[in-house]
Amino acid sequence: MSNATDRAATGVADYADAVARFRLADFDRLFEGSLETGLNVCVECCDRHAAGGGIALEWEGQDGRRASFTFAEMKDQSARVANLLAAQGVKPGDVVAGMLPRTPELLATILGTWRAGAVYQPLFTAFGPKAIEHRLKMSSAKLVVTDNANRAKLDDVAGCPAVAVVTRPGESVRPGDLDFRAETAAASATFAPVPRKADDLFLMMSTSGTTGLPKGVPVPLKALPAFYSYLRDAVDLRPEDKFWNIADPGWAYGLYYAVTGPLLLGHATTFYEGPFTAESTYSIIKRHGITNLAGAPTAYRLLIAAGPEAAAGVKGQLRAVSSAGEPLNPEVIRWFAEHLAAPIHDHYGQTELGMVVNNHHRLRHTVHPGSAGMPMPGFRVAVLDDESRELGPNLPGVLAVDLNNSPLMWFSGYWQQETPAIGGGYYRTGDTVELEPDGSISFVGRADDVITSSGYRIGPFDVESALIEHPAVIEAAVIGKPDPERTEIVKAYVVLAKGIQGNEQLAEDLRQYVKKRLSAHAYPREIEFLEQLPKTPSGKLQRFVLRKRETAPDRDAAA
Repeated sequence: MSNATDRAATGVADYADAVARFRLADFDRLFEGSLETGLNVCVECCDRHAAGGGIALEWEGQDGRRASFTFAEMKDQSARVANLLAAQGVKPGDVVAGMLPRTPELLATILGTWRAGAVYQPLFTAFGPKAIEHRLKMSSAKLVVTDNANRAKLDDVAGCPAVAVVTRPGESVRPGDLDFRAETAAASATFAPVPRKADDLFLMMSTSGTTGLPKGVPVPLKALPAFYSYLRDAVDLRPEDKFWNIADPGWAYGLYYAVTGPLLLGHATTFYEGPFTAESTYSIIKRHGITNLAGAPTAYRLLIAAGPEAAAGVKGQLRAVSSAGEPLNPEVIRWFAEHLAAPIHDHYGQTELGMVVNNHHRLRHTVHPGSAGMPMPGFRVAVLDDESRELGPNLPGVLAVDLNNSPLMWFSGYWQQETPAIGGGYYRTGDTVELEPDGSISFVGRADDVITSSGYRIGPFDVESALIEHPAVIEAAVIGKPDPERTEIVKAYVVLAKGIQGNEQLAEDLRQYVKKRLSAHAYPREIEFLEQLPKTPSGKLQRFVLRKRETAPDRDAAA
């Protein structure tokens, strides 16, 4: 069966049947090459779709310019980039780093790196020199492709490799740098793809580094079936869809599922170069006819903050919306249903895993608001206690992947360092969850996020979800604040809707609101109003920053 036939035949399927029928060997027929004997990721994501004349990239610049690029055009561009890399001595297995905004040149760099059999490493454009230096040193990258807007950051990077610069009209490159446009224009549009095997790498990622220096996450070719499955079964990407994953390819969700996944299915992806705003997002959805959207709850809450009037222009247009990066609050689900007429489903994963637990759009199973969903076919997950014993329903423990019964599992350890999370046949995610009787997974919180107060274990997600149901609240973050009597108390940091002022009366209203909606012991005893919450560049909430804020020696003096 061809790739196109497989996709066209998707439709809605029964989850239990999909699990029973899952065979890793079935993916071999979806690829032109073979993971065992050799394949090339650029061929799988680009070349094999070129003859069909389809679009690979729909691009819009921050100045409003638009362009479409076919798979055939990207095939030629990837060959030119691969020739540039080879001329610089880049060999199969070497790392090439990219620090570019969401432009056609970024996609050409990624595909060209894969065509040459090399490994692509993303560098988020908001990174500073130290973050860049750590990642380049870790990967031993041979070349960095960037633009003039980011070039100066590399001046302070010790041992910086060679640099190729993508210029804009009227710009030039420094002496010693490569002019990306000139070099690729002069290069041949022919380059024989270099085959690689299942355990060879094609991506070098990094963890977010919230508890120490970021760790390298090597991604081998055998991750491709898992990426394919997620786009097909969880996102339900169909041939007729217009797809936009608003996550930045400088991070895992964007690189895995805004680039690799859709192109692997022969489907166009969408790049918007401009900054994220509610106005720009609604505008892109409308102008490009987006029907399938993916992103993070942070972005969706900003859409909600813009109000129902802003959403009215695209109501009913979105067939499926997927959310990843942090738990999806039930209030967001209700709002999307009411004001966008769109089903939004929560998905769970990590840089180390890709997505593994999802409320699948294509697979039929019960969807519980506040639940991360069911394990993706090809993964078996378990909830473990402190002794690594599997727990039954409604008992909090650590979410783990069963390594002996998860054929789609591809992560085997961090780059050149130990991985304590792997052992005894499991990979432990570090996230606290509960198994529901129907096999779904309910998210409680990060292991260090769970609050212990007067003997109760309180998940911050539930409290946050209750808070944002209040019309005055746009965002909320909940932590455990050390307390001599209760061990910890629940403290909430709250961002209010535009025009609303925080005061003690509103704080008390919020406390009573949560107490009434949640429980008498899980309400926030302290509430502090902030203009914004601390987040990673990819939009993930950084509760650890708020915890440090509460334990800082000068906290009382500064208050």
